[in-house]
Amino acid sequence: MTGGGISRRPSHLMQGAASPTPRPPPEGDAMFHTHTKNDLVWLTSDVLENDAVTHGFSTRKGGVSPAPWDSLNLDDRRGDDIANVQENFRRLCAALDTDVQRAVLSRQVHRSDVRRVTAEDCGKGLWRPQDYDSADGLVTDVPGIPLIVFSADCNVLLLHDPVRRVIGAAHAGWRGTAAGIAAETVRVMAQDYGCAPADIRAAVGPAIGQCCFETDSDVPEALRAALGAAAEPFMVWNGSKWHIDLKAVNALWLQKAGVTRIDVCSHCTACRPDLYWSHRKMGLRRGEQAALIALREDTL
Repeated sequence: MTGGGISRRPSHLMQGAASPTPRPPPEGDAMFHTHTKNDLVWLTSDVLENDAVTHGFSTRKGGVSPAPWDSLNLDDRRGDDIANVQENFRRLCAALDTDVQRAVLSRQVHRSDVRRVTAEDCGKGLWRPQDYDSADGLVTDVPGIPLIVFSADCNVLLLHDPVRRVIGAAHAGWRGTAAGIAAETVRVMAQDYGCAPADIRAAVGPAIGQCCFETDSDVPEALRAALGAAAEPFMVWNGSKWHIDLKAVNALWLQKAGVTRIDVCSHCTACRPDLYWSHRKMGLRRGEQAALIALREDTL
């Protein structure tokens, strides 16, 4: 999107809607685009499209892993061979024109810790051990370092400040969403790199939608504790469970932090097992997709 505000398709489950029956989101997304190269499929966001960064939200298509991780699995903790996972990373980074050897991976523990990444961190999590216990968010101003976060329903956010030339990536499950990791990533970008929140552009990628994310009272209670009445429009009671629009809540956190240009992907990972892995639908025998962003070295 080029102007201010949030670009997203309307939710089918807003508080006070005439029908409480969950429905999947519509197909297609005007602000996100699907790309294919050598059978590898990924999405990009309009708000992050510029010559200064490369970015992408991966799908499960285009890798080498066998079932049940078929095929672009980016998680080696669920039984897939590490050689397959590393080859999948090579393919993704090649498609996005970035150096897989310099990739830095998040360490996701469903908190709001954001790690500042430097050149000394290159390869951590993929080729070298991680020396950090918690990093659901990553930020850097170093060109050529792909920041990577993971999802199999959870929200993934990519951020870019084209003025200060800073990028960020964050993983937001419901706990991280309630803890405000979206706003915390913006705060760290401002504090550590001098970013003005109004200059930051953000994209919320494919994740479980309100149609499929049903929960007991723990999630609404956590969101109300964090956001008060502002959380209410994104929660609906269907008679037995709550349905929560976590993508909209993360967009709200970004807005509250001062970000004005935000794209939100309509794809629900639970509705599209052909394209994404979903913990809710598949359990533990599955792979994971990822979101990646890197500053280009040749535009500085």
